[in-house]
Amino acid sequence: MEQLLTISWKRFTMSFLFIVTTASLSFAQDSFRNEEVKIDSLFNPDQDGEGLIQQSLPKDWTDRIKVSGYIQARYNGLFETNPDLSVPQMDKNWGADKGISLRRVRLKVSGWLLDNVYVYMQADFAGTPTLRDAYMDLYFDHHKSTWLRVGQSKVPFGYENMQSSQFRIPLDRSDPINSALPNERDLMAVLYHTPQKVRKIYEYMKDKNLKHSGNYGTFALGVFNGQGINTPDKNDNLHAVGRVSWPFQFANNQIMELSVHGYAGKYVLPTTSQGLQAEIDNNGEKEIIYAAGHNFNDRRVGGTFVWYPQPIGFQAEYNYGIGPEYDPEANLVKEQNLHGGYAMLYGKFNYKHHTFFPFTRYITYHGGKKFELDARSYRVNDLEIGVEWQPNRAFEFVAMYVIADRTYVDSQNPINDQAGNLLRLQMQVNF
Repeated sequence: MEQLLTISWKRFTMSFLFIVTTASLSFAQDSFRNEEVKIDSLFNPDQDGEGLIQQSLPKDWTDRIKVSGYIQARYNGLFETNPDLSVPQMDKNWGADKGISLRRVRLKVSGWLLDNVYVYMQADFAGTPTLRDAYMDLYFDHHKSTWLRVGQSKVPFGYENMQSSQFRIPLDRSDPINSALPNERDLMAVLYHTPQKVRKIYEYMKDKNLKHSGNYGTFALGVFNGQGINTPDKNDNLHAVGRVSWPFQFANNQIMELSVHGYAGKYVLPTTSQGLQAEIDNNGEKEIIYAAGHNFNDRRVGGTFVWYPQPIGFQAEYNYGIGPEYDPEANLVKEQNLHGGYAMLYGKFNYKHHTFFPFTRYITYHGGKKFELDARSYRVNDLEIGVEWQPNRAFEFVAMYVIADRTYVDSQNPINDQAGNLLRLQMQVNF
């Protein structure tokens, strides 16, 4: 019954996307014939992958292309108490090389090809060059409120997953949320909707530098491959995803945002130790099979609360689900419950032309990381204390002290408890 419900939900999602796209073709065809480009006049001329609508566009599409990006340089070697403590998902140079590293070197190319067609591409040149984003948006109404996104982009799950690393205050995303979607992206087709009054709130947050997540729809529904960035589907079983988010702006301009999100699908482990087995439930009976190539259940649901810093803010997320996780006692991979979240207290203070974002964040996670070796099992309790300094919009500096207590084990390292402290530094330039 559970399998039939899952299949029916995914078929409904695909059918819904197809119907909406087909019903919009007449509008799209008329719009393509129109040589004049008309964009809603309520918004400033900047989208840059975060969904903010441009005000006016040159007639020639070649003049509508924008090139932008940012560079992050880090140093993780100050006051380190445990060199064996590493967090490769967050930063491969944490616990490894102690020199200065380039965490991100991003180059973005984006623009409106027509009044209802937007394209966005982003590559990362830190280390091995990789494609991060490559998608196209088709807008269905002249207010630019409803659109279909197809390509490689961020999957609409969570809040900090949606938030660009260019704008996030802590140096890395948290384990409990980011473990759902490594690199936050996948190949997907998602329908988004954001009404005009909400887009005005997003524009307000952008103008006030409130570290918002961008416009990824107050409503989002779609499908994605489920195997991660730059990776084809391995089991002919698409994941379904949905998200509902709403920012409330009060009379004093204070903003509170609430959201719920979830996804479901089947996942094939990308890396397993040779001969590692898995315990599965076969019609109520336990069965032992090889872990490699098996379709594990991969489901999560979560919620977000954000009180934007004017001047004091609070941000929290929590998610719960089921997924593959290594069991060190049985030396098996099992489908097990996972849960975790974070809470962050932060502020925004201006002094002359300088802006400061002091923050403290607590992270807890209990579960597996499906994309690591043997669906490595994690127990995380981290505390971060730091500050971001912006002397202008082109330059940022972050100092963050980490107090970490982590257990992460797999079949090749079944006992691995690590705790330690260190000071991490990052310099960022935006262009």
